[in-house]
Amino acid sequence: MTGALTGKVALVTGASRGIGAATAQALAAAGAHVILVARTARDLETVEQAIFDAGGSATIAPCDLAEPDAISRLATALVGRWSALDIMVINAAVLPVLTPVWQIEPRDLNRGLLLNVAATQALIASFHAMLRKSAGARIVGVTSSVGAQARAYWGAYGASKAAFDNLLDAYAQEVRGISDIRVAIVDPGATRTAMRAKAYPGEDPASVKSPDIVAARIAALVAEDFASPHRERIETPAN
Repeated sequence: MTGALTGKVALVTGASRGIGAATAQALAAAGAHVILVARTARDLETVEQAIFDAGGSATIAPCDLAEPDAISRLATALVGRWSALDIMVINAAVLPVLTPVWQIEPRDLNRGLLLNVAATQALIASFHAMLRKSAGARIVGVTSSVGAQARAYWGAYGASKAAFDNLLDAYAQEVRGISDIRVAIVDPGATRTAMRAKAYPGEDPASVKSPDIVAARIAALVAEDFASPHRERIETPAN
């Protein structure tokens, strides 16, 4: 399979379903070899098979990003196979319970901060060297509008996404003058995912866009020459 990303190596977290799975398939369709990262090997194998069936190339890397040292071990394993990492899509996230701020459970908040923030920093730290070796590396962080604009009952998730955005923005500024790494922070908008269904249980899934639309935009974006840091929101296409 050949395309705009032929010869590129991409890593996608949260690649077992939703936006992550769709993005992995879109990157593979554009020619990239995609490393699929998520907790459940069986789900990753399903995505991997879909990529193979479409003529693409992928490798599964089961990993619990919230586990201590898991990300550094993942990086060590990958650097033994690939010298550089061209694309990293940071998509894995957890939605803490939607509740008033005064009722947030510390354990739930800490879980959100661990996966949505601390794991992001660990991914950057662990893969920085591989990204530096790429001729034009791209990082895409999948965020949420509640990170930029507070919303009642979404305090825990919004706080974690605000920190997520800040980390990525700061990193983009830090490497802008010393490397070819470029960072995009992408808000997918209302999208048909398991997280969305959890947050809006009464919503008709058909009323929001498919993850494939978000995935297509991300795959196109990483092939573009954009100013870093770059921010955009993916709106539902007009009928």
